[in-house]
Amino acid sequence: MTNVPDYFGCMVFNDQKMKARLPHVTYKALKKTIQNGEPLDLSVANAVANAMKDWAVEMGCTHYTHWFQPMTGVTAEKHDSFITPDSDGQVIMEFSGKELIKGEPDASSFPSGGIRATFEARGYTTWDPTSPAFIRDKTLYIPTAFCSYTGEVLDKKTPLLRSMERLSSVAVKVLHLFGKEDVTRVTTTVGPEQEYFLIDKKMYDARPDLIFTGRTLFGAPAPKGQELEDHYFGSIKTRVAAFMNDLDEELWKLGVLAKTKHNEVAPSQHELAPIFSTSNIATDHNELTMEVMKKTAEKHGLVCLLHEKPFAGVNGSGKHNNWSIGTNTGENLLDPGKNPEDNLQFQLFLAAVVKAVHEYQDLLRITVASAGNDHRLGANEAPPAIISMYLGDDLGALVDAIIDGREYKSVGKSDMLTGVDVLPDFKKDTSDRNRTSPFAFTGNKFEFRALGSSLNIGCPNYMLNTMVAEELGQFYDVLKDAEDFEKAVKDLVRKVFTDHKAIIFNGDNYSAEWVEEAARRGLCNFRSLPEAMAHYIDQKNIDLFVKNGIVSEAEIHARYEIELEHYVKQLHIEALTMIDMAQKNIAPAVSGFVGKLTQTALAKKSLSSSVSGYAETSLVEELSELLEQFVKKTAELESAVNGAKKYDGDNLAQATYYREVVFALMGELRALGDAMERKTSAQYWPYPSYGEILFGV
Repeated sequence: MTNVPDYFGCMVFNDQKMKARLPHVTYKALKKTIQNGEPLDLSVANAVANAMKDWAVEMGCTHYTHWFQPMTGVTAEKHDSFITPDSDGQVIMEFSGKELIKGEPDASSFPSGGIRATFEARGYTTWDPTSPAFIRDKTLYIPTAFCSYTGEVLDKKTPLLRSMERLSSVAVKVLHLFGKEDVTRVTTTVGPEQEYFLIDKKMYDARPDLIFTGRTLFGAPAPKGQELEDHYFGSIKTRVAAFMNDLDEELWKLGVLAKTKHNEVAPSQHELAPIFSTSNIATDHNELTMEVMKKTAEKHGLVCLLHEKPFAGVNGSGKHNNWSIGTNTGENLLDPGKNPEDNLQFQLFLAAVVKAVHEYQDLLRITVASAGNDHRLGANEAPPAIISMYLGDDLGALVDAIIDGREYKSVGKSDMLTGVDVLPDFKKDTSDRNRTSPFAFTGNKFEFRALGSSLNIGCPNYMLNTMVAEELGQFYDVLKDAEDFEKAVKDLVRKVFTDHKAIIFNGDNYSAEWVEEAARRGLCNFRSLPEAMAHYIDQKNIDLFVKNGIVSEAEIHARYEIELEHYVKQLHIEALTMIDMAQKNIAPAVSGFVGKLTQTALAKKSLSSSVSGYAETSLVEELSELLEQFVKKTAELESAVNGAKKYDGDNLAQATYYREVVFALMGELRALGDAMERKTSAQYWPYPSYGEILFGV
């Protein structure tokens, strides 16, 4: 397909199809629900369901599914057919409004954090009309939320939708104070940049660590890594380009606004970036993008890896979350304009974000914490675990001027003179980018750079929405009865910037000096998930979510338990896989190679006393010593895994044990294994090397 506008969204029950297939009154009622959050009438649902079914059947569908996002970290689906028996013993294709609105998947095996007993199986999915249905594999996919029989939230979509509603309601009230009476809704938008690796499927199939855990647990560095920086934005290889072209086409059919694609820093690493969508649709589209990436890779004999650190020694994969706030009238509330020093509305919304990030920095760190992302944060590929904000030179100077009570004149965009007649001059931005900052202002949005590549972006975005909504609500209470509104805004902005300046840092976040400076400023530095997650249930965080109606206190505790339990299970699987690889393949392979070297050395000695066996003897001695340490360390790791059972029932203690004891031993075992790989003949080593995996595509 070459004419993209002709097929873009062809697999989506989008606005164009709804308008063409629904009665005018029904269409208007549905649009009010989507645009203004108004309740949906069952009669409207019946009409939508029938039109949706007719379109899906015309497109070759026989089934539908409620597509939802449980706390597993991946999406879930249960497929039902449209067939209904008639009185003549035949079948007809039907789909009712009730079936559209409510589904009943078995909820017993989904993570609940102890909020319900495992024998209580009933759960409900409910249609999210703000995210359009789409077709995949001859099945109609209906985006839905997921809850338990007793109403507890069991998914990642519901808190996001609630946070969007909450932020909209308070932001609209604040904007009305500025005289913006025409604003009736405020929406957060997101553009998530998705990084990923592509490797040959034959290589993947030969690596049990990649199959079971998504990352290599052993692997000596290849002679070349990313040090030449030749892969970054380099020429895209033919096989990868074919994958990318097919991926674009499949995503465009599904209405995903895939825009940018390029090679990333590490060998075999790439990136895809979309155009901004509302937070809810962007989340659904990003989940869909990751699924389509994996399936499209299979068609090309490739495997798409979304683990945050599949290969040690080269960059891992993240997901930059570009977040902004806009009104139904088309105004970007984070756009400073040409004169930000005179834009009090922008200053107030900027102050709300600054205050939110400072007061809830722990939540932002928690929401990007995972076993995979712990490998990335703090290295020269991702921001550090310390949350801070970058505002750039111009806005940074404006904030300082406001704090000091000085006048300030924005420098604005200056001319960039190329110095070559045939090259056009252009306007450059008011400040450079800071790739080391976890939360950076980039012109008219904030880029939250700390997300891991496999993360569901709904989590950090509902955190952002909620904490900013909380601050805007407090601002409204201060300003609503002000006699001199302009003075009250200026005073409030100055106070907020003064009280929360500690979170603003425009320097090098990788430097050792910043770690010390951040500690002096009182900023958090949680280096691992257990360390961070311990603060998730701090009272101020519980109060934030409960007060704003996002999740209940019981649901917060449930999510806390789920994340810790998932972390323990993930490291447990990694440790068992490592032990299995060590005992069944690596140790026997090295032993076999040592035996072959020994035979060769003895043969040389028997041939002639003048023939030196130094090469074989020295290798035998070195590998024998390493192998002995390797076998002992494997046994030590196995014992440590068994030792974790004593913490059963205390997820935080068990997660901490896995991090401090098991994870540390895994690193020691890997070091020994990688040292043996460097010394062992490739004919004997049981797994494909980094060189074969990363440079074979």
